[in-house]
Amino acid sequence: MIEKIKLHRFAFPLWVGVLALIMIIAVGAALTVFINGLVVTNLTDLVPWGLWIGIDLSAIALSAGAFTLSAAVYLLGWKQLQPVARTAVFVGFLGYSMAMLCLLMDIGRPDRFWHAVAFWNVHSPLWEVTMCVMFYFTVLLLEVLPIFGEASWFKARWPKLSHRLHGIHKFAPVLAIFGLGFSLLHQSSLGATYGVLKARPIWYKPSLAVLFIFSAVIGGLALTVLASKLAALFSEKANVRNDILDKVSQTIGWMLLGYLYLRFWDTLGMEYTLEPGRTEGLHILTTGALAFNFWVGEIVLGILTPAIILVTGKLRREPRLHLLALVLTVGGLVAYRWDTNIVGQMVAFSYLPTQLEPLYTAYKPALVEILVGLGVIAYGLLAFTLGVRYLGVVDHSSLPEEIAEPVLLQPVAAPTD
Repeated sequence: MIEKIKLHRFAFPLWVGVLALIMIIAVGAALTVFINGLVVTNLTDLVPWGLWIGIDLSAIALSAGAFTLSAAVYLLGWKQLQPVARTAVFVGFLGYSMAMLCLLMDIGRPDRFWHAVAFWNVHSPLWEVTMCVMFYFTVLLLEVLPIFGEASWFKARWPKLSHRLHGIHKFAPVLAIFGLGFSLLHQSSLGATYGVLKARPIWYKPSLAVLFIFSAVIGGLALTVLASKLAALFSEKANVRNDILDKVSQTIGWMLLGYLYLRFWDTLGMEYTLEPGRTEGLHILTTGALAFNFWVGEIVLGILTPAIILVTGKLRREPRLHLLALVLTVGGLVAYRWDTNIVGQMVAFSYLPTQLEPLYTAYKPALVEILVGLGVIAYGLLAFTLGVRYLGVVDHSSLPEEIAEPVLLQPVAAPTD
């Protein structure tokens, strides 16, 4: 049982104030980038995808709990997960909005964001990702609107609008189908975007699409459970069912073991052959600059340790170990997305016939990149905090009627004359 932590009465306004301050500073940094261009960052032609893309990839992956749990509830009929799906949808909506903020900064010309809609490039994985993100964000918005409509303060102020927003619930199965399709398409296409880049051999493989989907499902479920438990720990407005969260966590643990197998052999299987660019990149990942992040951040702490905790009932039922495992799982996914994004940009080959040696690059985020990145993260934390307090996004006290009181099947007596 999670025990509430009693906070000082000024803790909430202080927390909100700190996050708001970080966001204000981030807006100033963003304006600097908009006015001067990407030249104020440490992004280059050789390393065009840096911290912002790392946050973007992580935010999208950690939002995958939305389509996973929505599909489980409305397509597979696992109604007992409906309260958790409510949290996952809200987290997913925030995650995708965070990713879109990062992309707005990274494209360099945010005034041209509409070009993907107006000028179709059907041969580009990035175009497909862009379209699916827009469509799925719309689905998430429709799924989140009933949460606003069900809030008590919203009902009191706008009762008619509240009733209409609540009516969107009847379209939940349809939204789950579209959400599953759009999300699976672009989650895989994110990996395919790297996997089709033949000029970066360590990326050039079809397995990235599979790994991106699998890791996203795990990370999305882990963040949903972690957010629910932390909300219950610090907020009086949150109520959770530990038995439901425990089952989801156990599933995460077994999935982590499968992911460990895929990640391990996908990476180390490249050792069997030597290929220019790929061999050097693999050396950077396993024994070079990214080795600690790969072996410790990803494999040991990000996969193996939480898997052992979550599949072992005795360890999983220890609240602190359970929380630790979820934190490590989320951190491991972020480490995986960062390693994958950066390692392919650390080695490049020139097309000049006189230059046969590979070009080794380096990247360290500029202060302006860090400030904007912190601002995007602060926005997500602030929005979730307000959602828990004023929208009841973490509330397992009201279960669907059909599972709140299980129906006991009794033998029916034969009719008599």
